[in-house]
Amino acid sequence: MLRSAGARIKKGPMAKTAAPPSVLEPQCPSRLVLDRIADKWTALVIQILASGTMRYAELQRAIGGISQKMLTQTLRSLERDGLVQRTVHPVVPPKVEYSLTRLGRTLIEPLHALCRWSEKHLAELQANRALAKAKAVAAVADPSAH
Repeated sequence: MLRSAGARIKKGPMAKTAAPPSVLEPQCPSRLVLDRIADKWTALVIQILASGTMRYAELQRAIGGISQKMLTQTLRSLERDGLVQRTVHPVVPPKVEYSLTRLGRTLIEPLHALCRWSEKHLAELQANRALAKAKAVAAVADPSAH
């Protein structure tokens, strides 16, 4: 019987049970899922497709700043994971559309919350970065100030 990485088997006369997946376990495959959905391009694609089906060029324009290669890789990964559906219409030239699957739609709310958090705390984060940069510059200028 195969078991996923990170699963634990209870020893003794009791039946075997697997621990639930945990991203804190180094070998747990859920880390791969977290890596996929925590990617900025994934978050943006999900946010944009939340409003409905789109063609490739529309997606690329809506995202802005994403290369064709990166958008293609992101869409392929999302399609492979069952989060995005790619529909090819049999017309000339071919018409290809992308939409969220049922599973993909379950990401709208959490990713929307993450995007809103980023926007809400942007000024504070930028101020902290500027302060850290100023301290680093001051430390280089005066090494004895440590």
